[in-house]
Amino acid sequence: MSASNQSNAAAVRAFRVLETLAEAGRPLSMTELVDALGLPKQTVHRILVQLMDAYLVMRGAGDRLYECSPRVRSLAVNVLMHAGPAAARHALLEQLVAKVGETCNLTMLAGNDVVYVDRVETEWPLRMHLQAGSHVPLHCSASGKLLLSFLPKERRERIIDTLPLRPYSERTITDREVLRRELAATRRRLLAINDQEHLQGLIAIAVPVMLDRNRACAAIAVQAPVGRVSMDDLLAFVPELRQVAAETARTFQM
Repeated sequence: MSASNQSNAAAVRAFRVLETLAEAGRPLSMTELVDALGLPKQTVHRILVQLMDAYLVMRGAGDRLYECSPRVRSLAVNVLMHAGPAAARHALLEQLVAKVGETCNLTMLAGNDVVYVDRVETEWPLRMHLQAGSHVPLHCSASGKLLLSFLPKERRERIIDTLPLRPYSERTITDREVLRRELAATRRRLLAINDQEHLQGLIAIAVPVMLDRNRACAAIAVQAPVGRVSMDDLLAFVPELRQVAAETARTFQM
């Protein structure tokens, strides 16, 4: 095999390691990676060392589990923000804002935060200015609670146990058991509510973008100041949000 072919093969194997870690949705052990990849343990170990040196894979302090680094998660978000289907998703958000008259977002998980993959602002002068790429906390945002509720139980519990439940407002949930109950209710109704939990005076709701019956890959959310709309006003938009979420889901399967 030529040096060029060897280099290509090594790059493909490294990508397979990243792909396997990303698809797992949780940190994996060396044994799990070897079994999933069908490669010799020595080969997998060498690839992991190279990926960790490049800060593409990380390992928790004191444990033997591997996961994708924030650098990889940032790359994934940037691809989603700017790749081909991004224009179609943006057009769907624009149509939704035209119907509901309030700011709408497409969000995804990024580590222990929620990231705005896309956002279309309302024309009202009173609005919260955030750009695509901005991050908001999981425990006190509608999208965050929604996406957290759909994570596999093991990963969800690990995040709940370690997440700093900072009180952003008087209504922020700071008790882990209360948060667990809120997440259970959120998943049952396929709808998350943020009643001034992140910022005083700002309310929001979010619905999931479902890849199948059990997996939510993103969320569609609408937010507005309480001085302009009530929570009941936002909830009246749920059918429109669900329609856009269903159409957005198809763009993730292109």
